Amino acid sequence: MSLPNPEPVFFLIEAFRRSQALFTAVDLKIFDALEDGAQGVGQLADRIEANPDALERLLSTCVHLGLLDKEGELYRNPPLASVYLCRRSPQALVGYIEYSQRALWALWAKLPDAVREGKHRWEQVFGGQGELFSHYYTTEEDKRRFVMGMHAFGLISSPRVVRAFDLSGFHRLVDLGGATGHLPIAACEVYPRLAGCVFDLPKVLNVTEEIVAGAGLSGRITTAGGDFFTDPLPEADLYSLGRILHDWGEEKCRLLLSRVHEALPAGGGLLIAEKVLDESGVRPLWALLQSLNMLVVTEGKERKLSEYERLLRAAGFSSVEAVVLEDSPLDAILARKNSGQAGG
Repeated sequence: MSLPNPEPVFFLIEAFRRSQALFTAVDLKIFDALEDGAQGVGQLADRIEANPDALERLLSTCVHLGLLDKEGELYRNPPLASVYLCRRSPQALVGYIEYSQRALWALWAKLPDAVREGKHRWEQVFGGQGELFSHYYTTEEDKRRFVMGMHAFGLISSPRVVRAFDLSGFHRLVDLGGATGHLPIAACEVYPRLAGCVFDLPKVLNVTEEIVAGAGLSGRITTAGGDFFTDPLPEADLYSLGRILHDWGEEKCRLLLSRVHEALPAGGGLLIAEKVLDESGVRPLWALLQSLNMLVVTEGKERKLSEYERLLRAAGFSSVEAVVLEDSPLDAILARKNSGQAGG
């Protein structure tokens, strides 16, 4: 009897090493240094104050992973690194990479405890009490790292989400928990008659206003501070929730969706951006891993479309449509309030 191919197991045994190679290269600002031009090991080692032999091992690994190019004895950034791994790039994923290294790495180490208890591990790993997301905003640096990490994902996903449905009939979009405003920015760029508003915690809005101003949309996108679970929602005929519902359990999702439905006028809509699980529950892998991530980090999980539909209809929405966006971090769901229902 021949043995099964052990390659899937070997790959998973060493998969964390790939992640740490990326994390370390970003942490040492290797990609930032190489954005100034190709360099050899010795020159780069002097610049970032690293051991040349150890650095060469890391650089060689990054070449094999497709994160760097090597020509002769010189290393240089390919377009992938220039766009996503350099801090100076507007599309940089560095914030989320740093968040993954400094927070998620330690939280995932407690996955066995999370599976046994069914609870996130933030207090176990980092201590402290209180509302979960306050941990992300302990310092201005922490806040910007987390918010800009989410922003980089939004730059990839939001342009596709806002095109998944025809939103031209809506007039005012309020993005709840919208952080940097990447979704209203993308929507306003596609729909010229649309105005937008970002509703988020007050401590986030200084970053929001910087990003909106940088996009040249300060005249069309405003900001409002508050807690979407307790404070009045700004008026809109279209609300959006991007990567919000997966943070919360059933009770808080029901509360939030009911508040949105009540605030909408008749015929209003809710645009949801989440990665939807297949009805089989075993794909796609991105959503499955993200659901485990929600387990160790938050109170929520990723859901199937049938689960979102059940939550939305329980909140009063009369129709639910979904578009699975291939090769996108997020899918799109549009729920509508019956045209005969009055708003709150």
